[in-house]
Amino acid sequence: MVWNRTTHLWNDCEKIIHQRTNTVPFDLVPHEDGTGVAVRVLKPLDSADLGLETVYEKFHPTIQSFTDVIGHYISGERPKGIQETEEMLKVGATITGVGELVLDNNSIRLQPPKQGLQYYLSSQDFDTLLQRQESSVKLWKILTVIFGFATCATLFFILRRQYLHRRERQRMKQMQEEFRQHEARVLRAASAEERETLKNACVVCLSSTKSCVFLECGHVCSCSECYQALSEPKKCPICRQEIVRVVPLYNS
Repeated sequence: MVWNRTTHLWNDCEKIIHQRTNTVPFDLVPHEDGTGVAVRVLKPLDSADLGLETVYEKFHPTIQSFTDVIGHYISGERPKGIQETEEMLKVGATITGVGELVLDNNSIRLQPPKQGLQYYLSSQDFDTLLQRQESSVKLWKILTVIFGFATCATLFFILRRQYLHRRERQRMKQMQEEFRQHEARVLRAASAEERETLKNACVVCLSSTKSCVFLECGHVCSCSECYQALSEPKKCPICRQEIVRVVPLYNS
């Protein structure tokens, strides 16, 4: 027989203020009579799913004096009352035990497994208990697959974004290198006067003079007309950094 008595303090949250447990060793016997086989149950309160039946339950409202009201107002707690509950595993109850069986002299003991496995004393039959555990395992498998798929999808998205960003940087670096090579070839083929003109020419139209300073990158590479023609969001033609503001360039 197992008897458990618990006293609760009801507030905005539930708090156990007193708990008393009495345990009496008991035996599990099969339904068939005359077999003479009994299993002694050890540590029943260590088991999972021990279905204790409520045999007594009463709520005691709190009677507060003026001093109690002041004290509760200061502490921020206002108890509603005390819930008193008694639970018991009655004699003759049908129990299914799953644990470690130990043969001690002429007696058989059921105790928690030493390997840390779950210990069960349940009011359900073995098949129902087994189906419930299998359902729980299936649920965890489904959750594992879902979380694994979500993790793989997130990792793929991050890697793909990094790959596209890296490829864009490589493309821009290649374009800058090609632009510098082309500019160097043009300067080598031009006369001294044309070289001075090309150095100050807009990199977009190559006809107007550079007249804009792009910030925050600081490049001077475009005329005002070509800057206005850039698509939104406007980016520097040299480094592809977003243009925050433009400062006019004055040559004296």
